[in-house]
Amino acid sequence: MKAFLKSFIVLFLIICSGLSAQSLEIQIDNLIASKFQPENPGAVFLAVKKGKVVYRKAFGMANLEMDVQMKPESVFEIGSMTKQFTAVAVLMLAEQGKLKLDDEITKFIPDYPTNGNKITVHHLLTHTSGIKDFTSMKAIKDIARQDLSPKELVDFFKNEPIDFKPGEKYKYCNSGYVLLGYIIEMVSGQTYEAFITQHIFKKIGMENTYYASHDKMIKNRVSGYRERDGFINANYISFSIPYASGSILSNVDDLLKWQYAINANTLLNPASTKKAFVNYKLNDGTNIDYGYGWHLEKVKDKIVREHGGSIFGFKSMGVYEPTEQVYVVGLSNCDCNSPTAITKEIASFLID
Repeated sequence: MKAFLKSFIVLFLIICSGLSAQSLEIQIDNLIASKFQPENPGAVFLAVKKGKVVYRKAFGMANLEMDVQMKPESVFEIGSMTKQFTAVAVLMLAEQGKLKLDDEITKFIPDYPTNGNKITVHHLLTHTSGIKDFTSMKAIKDIARQDLSPKELVDFFKNEPIDFKPGEKYKYCNSGYVLLGYIIEMVSGQTYEAFITQHIFKKIGMENTYYASHDKMIKNRVSGYRERDGFINANYISFSIPYASGSILSNVDDLLKWQYAINANTLLNPASTKKAFVNYKLNDGTNIDYGYGWHLEKVKDKIVREHGGSIFGFKSMGVYEPTEQVYVVGLSNCDCNSPTAITKEIASFLID
């Protein structure tokens, strides 16, 4: 009788677990389907808890003109999620002794004007440099389609007046990450593309992740769209413009490899990894809720690491909660339809 009762309890728990998983899947399906219609540009979502993939699905279309459906392996432009890779590359070089986080940028760019001798690598990483964000400049439209060298891109904005003194405020700034990419090139002796490809992508097996190019043939690459009285193709932009602040292509599976590599300290030693996830402060002690390449948000008494991306035709969002080991990433191919809210809601389901 005891053996029967034990078997019954085990079977009951297995059935309940299966129903719970099915219920969660249906709940997530309904959430996503309400926003991403089958005939429109779509999205891919991946959710993982404690090393187990609990959700991985594609919705909508990868290419409207060719009638190609989205699939989980689809490759997207991830925009500012690129900043995570740039930040880790900087920390890797710091470990090697090739730079210090408190180095002033004039050490690498001697002719950098206006407080260049007061702006540090740390200020660039945390968006506290005061440098004007070049994407907010009206003249950006004049260079958006041009292939510029990193130096030419830096020259485009370096003489702009600063918005505030270094360390005085937090203001999200793509210019800072462009400068970090340029510094990576100068201290490593490689292009930014070559460095992240060799030392990050190849090292951790990210076989579907690339520094973006309009020329390369990239398997499973999706097309980007915007909405103007119907869907139209996204604006063309040279990938030399977003550069180290936003020019990486990837898919959800590779981004999971990236998250695992961060967790396992594959690319950095534990002390360096920890530096990426500190809630840094301004000169006056105010918390900025930003580490190196990640936003650090408090949700239900838990610190959540997250970052999104937005580039012509694409939106992205990745969320990781360490205590429950929950990772959720969403990628979409229309800048009219962000996966951010859904990604965060799925993460909330799994954390709860």
